Amino acid sequence: MKHFWKLSLIGLAFLLFPLQMEARRWTLKDCIDYALRNNISLQKTRVQKMTAEEDVKQSQAALLPSLNFSTNHNVSYNPWPESSRTIVANDQVQTSVDKVYYNGTYGLNANWTVWNGNQNHNQVKLNKLAARQAELESAVSANNIQEQIAQLYVQILYSNEAIKVSKNALETSKTNEERGKAFVEVGKMSKADLAQLTAQRAQDEYNIVQAEGNLRNYKRQLKQLLQITDDEEFDVVIPETTDAMALQDIPNMQIVYTSALSSRPEIKNAQLGIESSNVQVKLAKGYRYPTVSLNAGVGTSHNSMADYEWGKQMKNNLNIAGGVSLSIPIFDHRQTKTAISKAMLQRQSYMLDLRDRQTTLYSTIENYWLQAVTNQNMFKAAKTSTESAQTSYDLLSEQFRLGLKNTVELMTGRDNLLQAQQNELQSKYLTILNIDMLNFYQNGELR
Repeated sequence: MKHFWKLSLIGLAFLLFPLQMEARRWTLKDCIDYALRNNISLQKTRVQKMTAEEDVKQSQAALLPSLNFSTNHNVSYNPWPESSRTIVANDQVQTSVDKVYYNGTYGLNANWTVWNGNQNHNQVKLNKLAARQAELESAVSANNIQEQIAQLYVQILYSNEAIKVSKNALETSKTNEERGKAFVEVGKMSKADLAQLTAQRAQDEYNIVQAEGNLRNYKRQLKQLLQITDDEEFDVVIPETTDAMALQDIPNMQIVYTSALSSRPEIKNAQLGIESSNVQVKLAKGYRYPTVSLNAGVGTSHNSMADYEWGKQMKNNLNIAGGVSLSIPIFDHRQTKTAISKAMLQRQSYMLDLRDRQTTLYSTIENYWLQAVTNQNMFKAAKTSTESAQTSYDLLSEQFRLGLKNTVELMTGRDNLLQAQQNELQSKYLTILNIDMLNFYQNGELR
């Protein structure tokens, strides 16, 4: 009986005070994997890829003969026929005088383009290249999304650490304010100086609220990138970020660029564009050549005014035909020449596009490399600056406690320490981000 009441109380507690489910915590890999599956822009590029694949199948099917069946059925009404009139219908002489008569035809026809300047085969090649380009466009979008996720993720990590620094600064400000109140009570500090300490404490509280707002905004942007629309709390895993990660060797810029040239999808896409334009030139030149086609057909018919039954008519009227057609272009209002010229101009455009993408790629990698080098050097200097500012502030704080330093000197020392800490954090995370981006461009992986 006691166990029954215990279980009942536990059940009632669950009903009245439901457990709060802990928010899912996303790692960088979780974010990337989820975005690659659910991002709408990326899904659109995949639809374009599937559309291009359908074009490939259609052009391949066009190499085969076409086959179609046709039938026609007509009812005619002649209200005043001549009694002895002879009519010819479906190659048959008929003497019927029916006012209403019916006829039907049936045909099965096949056609096959044997040769058309190799246009059909070149169209297959062109569509295959287009499908491959669509696939590479999807890969380009996927890479862009991964870069955006990494940048937002690092911003979230930095903001989280910055909030901790701000909270430590707030605790220090509260301590100084309480110390100032004690000094005012014993006449060692003016109320004006205490007001400055109070204002500093309030400013630190404001800074924390602002930093937390920035953090929530970065999380919102990341949720948007992941296409998450529910109201579930969103949080990320805070991995351990050591100083060694910011002090590691920076990848060689030229090695990264050389590797990226052979692996980045935007470069491969531009190269395929040149190959595609070469096929387009061949396809356009194919319009100059004759077109040879084979055709064959089987047909029959029947008519209600004939003297024979339906089956005999169908047999007697059966005919089988076949033939060859040849079409030779002579004058086409400059359409072929224009198509060839446009295809060659398109090839020049693709070559310029390749050079532009190579330049953009180099500039992007160079920017990441310069940012990594700059921020790494800043991080080294910031660490020394933080240590010096911390030592200086500890001395100022002790001297302030003893009444040897005034409020202005204490606040100046504290501001210097806070600025040094913020600079160290910012340069640290920017160094890690830019090194990760260089590795991503070199081997296509984000840690």
